[in-house]
Amino acid sequence: MSDDHLSELEFSSLELPDLLRRGIEDAGFSHATPIQAQTLPQALAGKDVAGQAQTGTGKTAAFLIALYNQLLGSGTTRDDGDSGIRALVLAPTRELAVQIADDAAVLGKHTGLKLGLAYGGRDYEKQRDIIAAGVDVLVGTPGRIIDYFKQRVFHMNQAQVLVLDEADRMFDLGFIKDIRYLLRRLPPASERLNLLFSATLSYRVMELAAEHMNDPELIRVEPEKVTADRVEQSIYYPSNDEKIPLLIKLMREMDNIDRTMVFVNTKREAERLEDTLNANDIQASAISGDVPQKKRQRMLKSFQEGELKVLIGTDVASRGLHIDDVTHVFNYDLPQDREDYVHRIGRTARAGASGTAISFGCEQYVISLPDIENYIGFRIPVESFDHEDLPEIERPPRRPRRSGPGRGDGRGRSGGGGGGRRRSGGGGGGSGSRSGSRNGKPAESEQKAASSEGGDKPPRKRRRRRRRKPSGETTGAKTDA
Repeated sequence: MSDDHLSELEFSSLELPDLLRRGIEDAGFSHATPIQAQTLPQALAGKDVAGQAQTGTGKTAAFLIALYNQLLGSGTTRDDGDSGIRALVLAPTRELAVQIADDAAVLGKHTGLKLGLAYGGRDYEKQRDIIAAGVDVLVGTPGRIIDYFKQRVFHMNQAQVLVLDEADRMFDLGFIKDIRYLLRRLPPASERLNLLFSATLSYRVMELAAEHMNDPELIRVEPEKVTADRVEQSIYYPSNDEKIPLLIKLMREMDNIDRTMVFVNTKREAERLEDTLNANDIQASAISGDVPQKKRQRMLKSFQEGELKVLIGTDVASRGLHIDDVTHVFNYDLPQDREDYVHRIGRTARAGASGTAISFGCEQYVISLPDIENYIGFRIPVESFDHEDLPEIERPPRRPRRSGPGRGDGRGRSGGGGGGRRRSGGGGGGSGSRSGSRNGKPAESEQKAASSEGGDKPPRKRRRRRRRKPSGETTGAKTDA
């Protein structure tokens, strides 16, 4: 990591409370980054700020320092037993919320202000109890925070600071209604400090700022340089079938893949790529939105500590992850949103470091390339490869097919030929059992299997026969009587 990404502004020159200054020293900060140098003087003076800067340039520290300065300088404190919060920090993803809270714990260590964290996926009661006991600063994702708010676990009547981080991602993930719900329940914008930070500030984000902020100062740090200067970008043009062999070839040729991120557009492709890389002796794990939270955190910790070599992610992993020393980013699938390209490659070359971003322009996703290049302002350099020199790939075994309980049970019974009804139906295979059931009562498992496979006509035939048979038995009973 280099220091030439820093500005000339020293934190020691800013008028900050001593308790906060000690936290800044603990974090190892001496000089401000450009976004910090331009936003902090405004925010420390009590002015609202909407800041845009490249990913990894210190936006989090900027708004946390301003937040703590506002709370320490307000002259008010939270009474013991009061469930009211004094600052609210909203983030679009669980990972980003956790990382903000970690940074806040360091910077606010000596302030005496209590910190609460709220996000979905785990520790519901534990998070609830901590917040109910009283916190000054609440960091979290919109859904879990609204959940606790509606239960009256806390209130926001005396909130003095609002922070929206990665506000454009809030729109992308459909959180905008939740954001507006919370903002309308805060004190008026004129009675609080409002800070909005993101790597990109779109028109809709600025519309939100105009609606819920108090004449914010708009600060853009080198907006013409959308992607970091130290990211070496290139693109290859493989066919769909060549993508995995080319990826493995490039990874094998690298000197170091200790921290490599690979981005794909679908969860299914992430799983397929994870299996294939591991089958070819490249340690990899896939992270996506439905991975359980404990597993996600173990995976990220393993990647941060260098134990996991390759992290595969959908775009849920491309925003908010602060992982130092990521050397390579692969766009295995080009993103369909041009801004996601910037956020993906922003995982490398953070805080003055250098990195490499390699994209594959396959026939399925290359259609988004012109829009990406127009957005970043230049054509991505093209690299060639020998199509005949791609390695042979070891194909992994196919993953077990996911199925519901009814479908899985039905298949298990017809495969094993076990249940009594199944034996009375005769036959072992699926098609044979359906033929055999014409002479007797159809097995329940066969009906479930046929229904789950979408066959409408065969189930109707079996149900009609099943109804007629009891009808005949009843008639016979009356005659015997």
